[in-house]
Amino acid sequence: MRNYANVIAAYSVMLILIILVGIFQSWSIALSILNYCLISAVMTIGANIQWGYAGLINFGIMGYTALGGLAVVLVSVAPVPEAWSVGGLNLLICLFLIFSMVISIRIIIKKYKLLKNKYSIIAGIIILGIILIRFISAPAIEAIEAIDPAKTGFLGGLGLPVLFSWIVGGLFAAGVAFVIGKIALGLRADYLAIATLLIAEIIVSIIKHEDWLSRGVKNVIGLKRPAPYEIDLQNSEWFINLVEKFNSSKLNLVNSVSDYQDILKQLVIDASSVYVKLCFTGLFLIVVIALLILTQRALYSPWGRKMRAIRDNEISAAAMGKNIVKEHLLIFVLGSAIVGLAGAMMVTNDGLFTPGSYRPMRYTFVIWVMVIVGGTGNNFGAILGGFVVWFLWVQAAPISLFLINLFTAHLPETNDLKVHLINSAPYFRFLIIGIGLLFIMRYRPQGILPEKIVKN
Repeated sequence: MRNYANVIAAYSVMLILIILVGIFQSWSIALSILNYCLISAVMTIGANIQWGYAGLINFGIMGYTALGGLAVVLVSVAPVPEAWSVGGLNLLICLFLIFSMVISIRIIIKKYKLLKNKYSIIAGIIILGIILIRFISAPAIEAIEAIDPAKTGFLGGLGLPVLFSWIVGGLFAAGVAFVIGKIALGLRADYLAIATLLIAEIIVSIIKHEDWLSRGVKNVIGLKRPAPYEIDLQNSEWFINLVEKFNSSKLNLVNSVSDYQDILKQLVIDASSVYVKLCFTGLFLIVVIALLILTQRALYSPWGRKMRAIRDNEISAAAMGKNIVKEHLLIFVLGSAIVGLAGAMMVTNDGLFTPGSYRPMRYTFVIWVMVIVGGTGNNFGAILGGFVVWFLWVQAAPISLFLINLFTAHLPETNDLKVHLINSAPYFRFLIIGIGLLFIMRYRPQGILPEKIVKN
């Protein structure tokens, strides 16, 4: 217990801060912050596995997050029969052609190593395949996107329960990470960071511009979710009775019947929002706790010790017979799969998919700041970093606005400086996050909860 005293203290402070938000702002806001903290924690676990366990610099977190979000669309959205009828078959043929090209190239590389014109044949297959795919897919895509573009204009998904998309999101990210890892993991650390960032931009760009697949920048709204809708709760008799019973002491003070009904209606509306967010909190907590247990067991297992040995000294680990490339690829795929899972969780929580919102600042560099602030190589630290940084990211504007009003109270409301500071309050989050990161790097360079090596 003594070994976890710092962990308990740090998480207790975070819990108190979230409770204070509930008391002084609203419980709906507090639970929203908590839910995004839990999603950020899943992302930091994935990034920490790659960087903290194996020393891999992956700046492509944004791309895997977007793939997780895309999985929610492809799995949970109902299919659009009209779109499938006008172009679905052509796109399936294109998918078969891509698969055939990959298999053909692989056979040529593996089976015909001594073939003189091997690379010319491969180039010919690629060029011919691209021309053929373009010829078949172009009219099909145009026809699909013309089907009621204001509402659909894409193929839709499979219409399955949204929780399946969380698994699929992890698999999507893992599959892409496997391909990227095969290509890029041989690069030096700085080149690997650049390559992963650029590949993430390519992934997001494809999702943004392929309307037939994800509606692109038109966004997908009204996604399924594994929790009841607020409007359904507000019309449910059992929920209204529950809210009425829970707030009986407050309602008994009201004398007018019309006021009683108005107050009860508002209480039901507020309670429905809190109830739905609590449902998401329960689901997200299950995921975070399960990942924490698995990653903790992996960290202190022989495999975890092997990964840290590779991280600390690749040459020595290779001399001991460890396959560095294979282990790096495995950890790269695992970390990316967890990030993809987090991306699916985020889109499920939001209820909409907005490809244009995936930017490196929010979905890559802020996640890295979370890992650094919390403590690389420490799962508890990575999760705590997700909580701390996201809390500051959300509450920076209200805190800044409070301080601005406090220190400029003596100035008139029309004062130019006061007006400028108040209008700039939302941007203070970058200043606060930057100052916080500087303090951490100066006085706690290993993070709030540094990595602890347990010797067995």
